Amino acid sequence: MFNSNRLLILLTSGFFSLASHGQSQPDTVKNMKLSMAMYEDRVHAIWVSQMVAAIMGFEFEHQTASAQWVDHFPKPITSAPIDDDWYYEMVAIRAFEKYGVNMTVQQLGQQWKENACGSWGSSEQTRLLIDQGILPPETGHPKYNKLWFTIGPQFSSDVYGALAPGLPNVAAKMAREYGHINGYAEGVDGAVFVAGMISLAFFEKDPKTIVRKAATLIDPQSPYRKCIDLVIQLADQGKPAKEIFDAVEDRWHIEYPATNNAVSNGGIVAVSVWFGEGDFLKTVNLAYGAADFTDADCNAANAASVIGAMKGFNAIPDYLVKSFGDRIIGSELGGVVLTPPVDESISGLAQRTVSIGQKILLENGVKMFDSTLNISRQEPVAMPAELFTLADLTRYWNPDWTLERAGFGGAGGGMGGIRGNTYLKGEVLATYPRDEIRGLCLSRTLKIGRQKELSFEAGVDPKRAWELVIYVNNEKMKDKIIQGISSTQHWEIIKVDLTAFQGKTVKIRLYQKVLVGGKEAGNAYWKNIRIR
Repeated sequence: MFNSNRLLILLTSGFFSLASHGQSQPDTVKNMKLSMAMYEDRVHAIWVSQMVAAIMGFEFEHQTASAQWVDHFPKPITSAPIDDDWYYEMVAIRAFEKYGVNMTVQQLGQQWKENACGSWGSSEQTRLLIDQGILPPETGHPKYNKLWFTIGPQFSSDVYGALAPGLPNVAAKMAREYGHINGYAEGVDGAVFVAGMISLAFFEKDPKTIVRKAATLIDPQSPYRKCIDLVIQLADQGKPAKEIFDAVEDRWHIEYPATNNAVSNGGIVAVSVWFGEGDFLKTVNLAYGAADFTDADCNAANAASVIGAMKGFNAIPDYLVKSFGDRIIGSELGGVVLTPPVDESISGLAQRTVSIGQKILLENGVKMFDSTLNISRQEPVAMPAELFTLADLTRYWNPDWTLERAGFGGAGGGMGGIRGNTYLKGEVLATYPRDEIRGLCLSRTLKIGRQKELSFEAGVDPKRAWELVIYVNNEKMKDKIIQGISSTQHWEIIKVDLTAFQGKTVKIRLYQKVLVGGKEAGNAYWKNIRIR
């Protein structure tokens, strides 16, 4: 928090004389200056901004959107509660302190294990995978992490922007590498985008420029980049924020139904920054009111961090900051006991972050004179494309088969009891169709030689059902309801006689249809598929 001592330090260190350098530079300026006092102020603001924004937005997380202006916490508090939005970032700082600025993602995974990270979503999947002996970056890969496309890497990437002010490519590289602990492809592209915005915000004062430049860090083929490009395109056409929020949700939340998906939530972050005009409360309120059933608190936190980096501690309403008493306190998250419990000062956390950031900056060519960092302007360069589709899962399950029309489904998000998701778990392929009318198809074309039978095991969750339809060429060979009739996952052995097709080239199609009259739709599970 600001106090008289902090104000005196900022005055004597040249905070105000360097303000023009610390906030924005014309594109013609190649070298930028950032005093250490200003750097600490901005980093402190990044930490506090995300805490304030998330706590004010907790009530809108995976719920209906806010319909009125929000400028107070939902209930009185005397410290910042621990939350995954900033806990994983705090653990990253601990890992940098232990392993150095060239820390590997495997070492970050060791720190996650030591500090019991992983309460919800893709992060919970990572914790469970580490316990099974699977190590980062595999813990974020779709081969193992069924929620790789969700928001985990994005909401915990603010710290990488804070560690690389004015160096968006450095921030993006860290976000990509360390984001692989709990995500992949578009899930990690969200981390790159947020870290890039925060890095850029130290020296850019136009929120629109920040969004534009950060978007260029992501390969144009990425679904995430396509979402941000949609935001920019509509904004350039003069469309209002509400219309753009709706367009993002209609295009991308339909594609990724989970309320904690990275892509559409990333679009909401971009719109909030773009239209927030650098104002803290306006920016977070755009995120709270963007749309029903989003990850509103995380979105507001990411957008608020950009404002903290851009404008510093004074941008945050003082009455909200004072509620924290400069403390973060908490002993568990989602039933996971933190090791050790958290009880520390936010200002101390900011100072430790700056200490690491200074080392990262110096290692990346930044010069320091008289407690001032001299940073050469770094224009964003797109990271190498990292792309993955649900159809790619069969490469790890059984590459002889092709997966068509698979959907992400809504399961594994912030709302319980939702049907559907397509993922791999060991030898089992779980599927749910993208299009519930047309259904999902697994297919294979081959010449039947001595093989006489297709066999596999088909599974279903308790009290759920799906329809299995099997064709060999145009001949329907089976039509069966696979229904969960017990309290545990139900499996059936399926066999199809191929004797009549010997010597012929055939296309075998296995359909999952989920609109079964009087039944509750659910995942299909496939394993041990053989033609012999």
